[in-house]
Amino acid sequence: MIYSTIYDMHVQNSSHASTVLHIQRMSVSPTTTVEASCSPIPASSGGASNLGPASLGRIKWLSDLEKFVLLSNFERRGWVKGSSEDGDWNFYWCSVYAARMMFSVDNGIRLADDQIINHFPTHYELTRKDYMVKNIKRYRKDLEKDGSPIAERDTNGKYVHLDFIPVTFMLPADYNIFVEEYRRQPNATWIMKPAGKAQGVGIFLINKLSQIKKWSKDKPSNVPHTKDTYVISRYIDNPLLIGGKKFDLRLYVLVTSFRPLKSYIYQLGFCRFCTVKYNSSINELDNMFVHLTNVSIQKHGDEYNDSHGGKWPLSNLKLYLECTHGKEVTDKLFNDIHWLIVHSLKSVQNVMTSDRHCFEVYGYDIIIDVYLKPWLIEVNASPSVAYTTINDRIMKHSLINDTLNIILPPNGIPNVHWNKNPSLESLGKYDILGCFACCQGRIENY
Repeated sequence: MIYSTIYDMHVQNSSHASTVLHIQRMSVSPTTTVEASCSPIPASSGGASNLGPASLGRIKWLSDLEKFVLLSNFERRGWVKGSSEDGDWNFYWCSVYAARMMFSVDNGIRLADDQIINHFPTHYELTRKDYMVKNIKRYRKDLEKDGSPIAERDTNGKYVHLDFIPVTFMLPADYNIFVEEYRRQPNATWIMKPAGKAQGVGIFLINKLSQIKKWSKDKPSNVPHTKDTYVISRYIDNPLLIGGKKFDLRLYVLVTSFRPLKSYIYQLGFCRFCTVKYNSSINELDNMFVHLTNVSIQKHGDEYNDSHGGKWPLSNLKLYLECTHGKEVTDKLFNDIHWLIVHSLKSVQNVMTSDRHCFEVYGYDIIIDVYLKPWLIEVNASPSVAYTTINDRIMKHSLINDTLNIILPPNGIPNVHWNKNPSLESLGKYDILGCFACCQGRIENY
């Protein structure tokens, strides 16, 4: 049963002991200590029965993105470029489109035991905006139906522990329901986003129903009587500001398996700042330099700074918050963020195809409001590995290196029969997020 017990997890004799997710107890409060003595399954154990190119020599890579942080990591490991035409590759950092084609039932491709790629077949259950909201809503209802204390509501009917996404509807399907909510809060601001796009494309803010009607009337469509799905969410109009500017967090989460859930959070995330000071005035609703933190948008602003790229290391944010709000409050905020991520992953656990050839690095976008409450905005399937500053390059190079260290067996050769339980030394800047059966002390549900 999900969350049948909640525990504090610590790994002994490890530099990661203080950074592993600390989970607060709700009903019972034993502390479970897990001895970290992972024993990866040797390549010969279980025997790879469908050997591919790795059995013939050096590791061969493919990538749809010719980016420095990827290629430099491949080269320093002595990997060589493979071929997509004859399937002569071991590691493929592909686009979501290529992954979709590869796993298409019409394709008939069968991956070898020494071939791995960077997307799960149904990653869109988490990374497409409308599916993410749908799955989280279903997850909350399922927990509530089971009587889980995690789904507790307050006197106003809001979830106490699961209120981490703004009120959201799908358009055009939920238009009538949205209108009812709008009329309850006629002064609220809403943000509309195309469900399947990224980098701030197609996003705009509204505060009148007439604006939606105009959008629906003017929106072009190549197919008669159909329209792309949009999500419309209550705009977080009270964001925490630093220097008067709005920002959000970009956090990196690695998932190597959904069943059982094996996930890690990277320590070196960053804040993305708007270039113009925040103003909630209705006269500024169209000014995306005030409201959207996407670098793809902000880099076109007059105030954009090439030297720092409008980014701030996560460590700087933590230090700032500790100085302005105290360490206890800051620790609680980041513990809430970790919980938020765990819940979002568990919401798709039963609908995600957990193919053993796959792993995924997700880019989580989170906004913090003035009450230091984190809100999940969206999850990106292909967070950018391009860099805008030297620090950005160093961080993303480290991210890819640490990711490879975790997803590969100790001998460095992809092998789907490996149990995906890396040693603590392999984690690098990753911290374990959630608990999974990776050690001698076996714990699976929490």
